[in-house]
Amino acid sequence: MRTARRYESRPGARPPGEPDCAHWTERVHSSYLRFPADLPAAGRRAQLALRVRRFFCTASACDRRTFVEQAPGLTRRHGRVTERLRQAMSAIGLARAGRAGARLAQVMGIATSRTTLLRRVMDLPDPIATQPRAVGVDDFALRRGHVYGTVVIDAETHQVLELLPERDAATLAPWLAAHPGIEVICRDRASAYAEAADTAAPQALQVADRFHLWQNIATAVEKAVADHRSCLRDLPPPSPEPEPAWETPAEAAPGQEAETDDPTGKFAERARAHHTLVHDLLAQGMSLRGIAHHLGWGRHTVQRYARAARWQDMVKGRSRQLPSKLDPFKPYLADRWAETDGHVGLDP
Repeated sequence: MRTARRYESRPGARPPGEPDCAHWTERVHSSYLRFPADLPAAGRRAQLALRVRRFFCTASACDRRTFVEQAPGLTRRHGRVTERLRQAMSAIGLARAGRAGARLAQVMGIATSRTTLLRRVMDLPDPIATQPRAVGVDDFALRRGHVYGTVVIDAETHQVLELLPERDAATLAPWLAAHPGIEVICRDRASAYAEAADTAAPQALQVADRFHLWQNIATAVEKAVADHRSCLRDLPPPSPEPEPAWETPAEAAPGQEAETDDPTGKFAERARAHHTLVHDLLAQGMSLRGIAHHLGWGRHTVQRYARAARWQDMVKGRSRQLPSKLDPFKPYLADRWAETDGHVGLDP
């Protein structure tokens, strides 16, 4: 990547104060050039040449002998990038994190690595904590099956408020007592959390979270079914259900036939209307392919209606029973079923 034109700048001539003791001095020790990395300009890497001055500290009680002036808003101590480049990398790290952020930065012309982006994110100050009104409390695994902690989340902003090292009442109660503005506590059914809420936040309304409600319902239903499993053997055999009627001939797969013989059913009405429609279009001189394109049907469906002389031929039961590998053994299975009276079990 080509480098933009180098330019040199110098901070204001006002003597700065020493960073530790804030003592102002005018004794210049020396000057040198700094080359902090900056945001790219028009796709080219920009190179800054910043001349800074080193001063003597004249305060007798200060341990620092010399110090270097900083350009406010541009550089910081021990920093090799400008503040605006630091802010850009922090934004990329928050949005894309490690490797993905590094690839995006490379496209933007910023030379960085995934670890640098992660460090920029970790250097960001923590957001200002607000007084939560509704919180969610649950446990999380530090080491699954061995060590667990407690996470407290703001139920309105979905931001993590605190990570506690234990999941007992003695750990959660002090945190709740330090936040008297809490009005709602959403928690699981753990007795430790209930005890902490009753002790440290009696003014808060305790509600169960949705996940544990569904989990409790599923557990109760499973237990009820298991307790009444023996009742299922006494149920009468189900009555045979009627064969399902076809929705429309256009949805039938090629080669399939209607399985109903009822000429007054829903399929019969549609078959009569579709048969009349197809033969009317044939009488107008349209081809089978043209009718299929016009009606949006399959060509084989139109062909079956065209070949049928009467619409009643479309509703006659012509389904064929396909052979099954179980057919040779059905008589034996029927005899065995009759001998056991419908009760299936293992021979003693």
